[in-house]
Amino acid sequence: MSALAMLLGYLGLGAAAGTMAGLFGVGGGIIIVPVLMFAFGLQNISSEITMHLAVGTSLATIVVTGASSALGHYRKGSVHRAWFLALLPGLMMGAIGGVFIAGNLSGTVLGMLFGIFVLLLATKMVFGLSPKPGFVAPGKIAMSVAGAVVGAISALFGIGGGAMTVPWLSRCGATMTQAVGTSAACGLPIAVVGALTFIIMGWGNPLLPAWATGFVMWPAFFGIVLTSVPFARIGVRLAHVLSARVLRLGFALLLTVVGLRFVLA
Repeated sequence: MSALAMLLGYLGLGAAAGTMAGLFGVGGGIIIVPVLMFAFGLQNISSEITMHLAVGTSLATIVVTGASSALGHYRKGSVHRAWFLALLPGLMMGAIGGVFIAGNLSGTVLGMLFGIFVLLLATKMVFGLSPKPGFVAPGKIAMSVAGAVVGAISALFGIGGGAMTVPWLSRCGATMTQAVGTSAACGLPIAVVGALTFIIMGWGNPLLPAWATGFVMWPAFFGIVLTSVPFARIGVRLAHVLSARVLRLGFALLLTVVGLRFVLA
């Protein structure tokens, strides 16, 4: 694959991930990770590290896109600062733990776990499964534990964690606006800590391709960041045109195909 074709492919991936994120209201990591796996395979990068490289690169892109989203929600006053601070220690420790778990798994096992996670998310979307809204926030210990779980799973699979944080905050009594805004803020420390830890974990790996620092591939990072943010706005506009049920079922079908691809690989 030529350098030009590779760059155009990454720009296209960013556009697709951004559109999907805006259209379906999920983080782009669910789309970025599997497509990066495919792209890295075309570049003949060793299958032993493609999953780790995809996850680390996905987290690096979320640092930029997540910062933009979190700042927007903060300016609108939809970030619940007390809950964010209560979750923060767990998020950071969980993110580090998630990367270390990933580093000790083979690419095949990590890919299978990602596939199972995606299939569970698809099931949740099809049946509308979510915890019932609550009215009383749990204490600091429960918040820290919840943050650790969200941080570990998010860093393990290269996602922002909104699929888990929003339902949890809703259960804590947050309005949907607060849940989404605070979730966006929570995704930023997960991405920063996770991406840095993936760089450290992959540092000096002899299987790494050129232009990679640890498990972060910079051409992919820049290509995705350049197009994902503007195309997310297009996705948001499309979401207001299409039926919510059609959107949910369509995305669940896409997730099912992606999940089965990883589980059956």
